[in-house]
Amino acid sequence: MPDRPRLTPAIADTRRAVRDALAELPADALVLVALSGGPDSLALAAATAFEAPRAGLRAGAVVVDHGLQPGSSAVAEDAAAAARELGLDPVLVQSVSVAGRGDADHDGPEAAARDARYAALAEAAASTGAAAVLLGHTLDDQAETVLLGLARGSGATSIRGMAAVSGPAGLHRRPLLGLPRAITVAACADAGLEPWIDPHNADPAYARVRVRQSVLPVLEAELGPGVAEALARTAAQAAEDADALDAMAREVAEDVVELEEAGVSLSVSALAANPAALRQRLIRLVADSEFHVALSRAQTLEIGRLVTDWHGQGPLDLPGFQASRAGGRIHLISTRAGELTGQKPPHDH
Repeated sequence: MPDRPRLTPAIADTRRAVRDALAELPADALVLVALSGGPDSLALAAATAFEAPRAGLRAGAVVVDHGLQPGSSAVAEDAAAAARELGLDPVLVQSVSVAGRGDADHDGPEAAARDARYAALAEAAASTGAAAVLLGHTLDDQAETVLLGLARGSGATSIRGMAAVSGPAGLHRRPLLGLPRAITVAACADAGLEPWIDPHNADPAYARVRVRQSVLPVLEAELGPGVAEALARTAAQAAEDADALDAMAREVAEDVVELEEAGVSLSVSALAANPAALRQRLIRLVADSEFHVALSRAQTLEIGRLVTDWHGQGPLDLPGFQASRAGGRIHLISTRAGELTGQKPPHDH
């Protein structure tokens, strides 16, 4: 273990954030820090190495080597060595293949790398029995996420940004989401830690880098300081509203959804009685829970028109299922099941 660094404001802030994030975990649970070696994750690793034993927890790290640039394996090994020097154990290095992952229409290589990374983190958590994986996203990352989502027109899903706790059984935790990136950089400097600077974080080929280097600075210059903080506050408020509406949609679903042989149906009158925000959430909820399909806004609105703008139109073909109106109900029927059973979705003629 290195000599204990003096307690500076930046180190205190990161430790306090980690302490709060660990508070609900059971005694003797293992937490893993997702460590790239950059300033955010390195500051997180140092704070976790300090706080976890004091909370009665074990702390390790997982380093994901994406293999996207020359020398990536050496960078991963250096990050693993830094984790061991901090006293983290176990320390895993996971190599992943990014090619063929992600959605080219969404984030391209950024989405591919993210998909591969989260798969590796899930595998590491499963193999070690970890109760949580700590991610180094900061307030600046949150602001960038909100801006990128707004540019795509993703609605409340993007405005709410990243959740402090997410993933299956709350596996992913983001202790630093309320701290600006400047704090993590300062915490590393104060602790005598030397972070790795990812060259991809300065490459304008990536949309997030352009937001970081160009868009946010322009907003700060034109609108005044505090734009990132304001975007993060907006995300927190939007998340509260979205969570409330999602809970209401689940309650409504219990009353309006009925199971069918190869899908479900929903009452037209009940859907019509609800405001558009709740009706559309309910449609997305059912599509996701029954068919594991994330509907776009355009697809959701097309199903909604079967309720609000009905003039005898035929079934809608959607990914994995069809939507049609008959007998005062909206029928969502799996096309996969239909292919197997020969059942066709009902519709009005």
